[in-house]
Amino acid sequence: MWPTLVTALMTAVLTALLAGCATPLHDRVEQQLALLLPADAILLGEQHDADAHRELQAAFVRSLAARDQLAALVLEMAERGRSTAGLARDASPAQVRTALRWSDSGWPWARYAPVVMAAVRSGAPVLGGNLPRAALRQSMDATGLDQHLPPQALARQREAIRTGHCDLLPTGRLMPMVRVQLARDANMAEAILQARVPGKTVLLVAGGGHVLRDIGIPTHLPPDLRVRTVLAVTGARPQDTRAEADLVWPTAALAPRDHCAELRKQFAR
Repeated sequence: MWPTLVTALMTAVLTALLAGCATPLHDRVEQQLALLLPADAILLGEQHDADAHRELQAAFVRSLAARDQLAALVLEMAERGRSTAGLARDASPAQVRTALRWSDSGWPWARYAPVVMAAVRSGAPVLGGNLPRAALRQSMDATGLDQHLPPQALARQREAIRTGHCDLLPTGRLMPMVRVQLARDANMAEAILQARVPGKTVLLVAGGGHVLRDIGIPTHLPPDLRVRTVLAVTGARPQDTRAEADLVWPTAALAPRDHCAELRKQFAR
C-alpha cells in the first residue's frame, strides 16, 4: 500500500508541475504559431516600454526552439555584425553582452535579457540587425533611399517620423531621419537573409514601426520569402494596423506617459 501511495503522490506532483509549464501565454503562442508557420521569418514588432511584449518575445523564442524551428534571433537592439554565434549554450549573460556589444543606455539589458538568453540557451545564434552607428551620417545623405518606397508609402513614413518626434524636428531634418529609418530596415532585412536556415524560422524583434508591411522591413525582403508579421500593441487594438500585420497582439494598456514632454527635455539638452 505504502509504495503504491508514494507512487501515486509522485505522479500527481509531476503531473501538476508539467501542467504548470504550459502557461496561458505559451498556449496562445502555440496556437498562433500553428497558423503562422511555415515561415522563413517572423517579424515581431514591439512597443519599447511594454514589458509584456518582452514576455511575448520570450514565449515565441521558446516555442520555436521547442519545435527545433528557431534559425536565429535578430534584434534591432544590437548593431549588425554583432553575434553570439561563437558562444556555447551555457555562455554567461556577461559574455553575451560583450559579443553583442550591448548598449545599456539605449536598450536596458534587464528588459531584454530573458529574450536574448532564451535564444542562447536553445543553441540558436542571436544577431544584431540595426544600422551601425558609424553608418548613421552616411545614411542621412543617401538620397537614393528616397526612391525605395512608392510616393504614398514614403509620405506615410515621413509622417510617422514627424509625429514620432512630436513635431520637434525642423522640416529640413525630416527626410534625413526617414533615410535613417529606411537604412535601419534594410540592415535588418539583410540580417534576416543572412540568418536563413532551410526549414527553420528567423525571429526578428524590433519596434512596431519597423515591421509594418508597406513601409518597413518587409519592403526590403524578396517577394518569395515567406514572411509573417506580428504587431504587439498596448491597450485597444488600433483599427489602422490590422492591414499592416498578419497578427495584431494586444496587451494591457500602460499608464499614461507624456513622451513628447520627455523628448522636449532631450532636445533642450
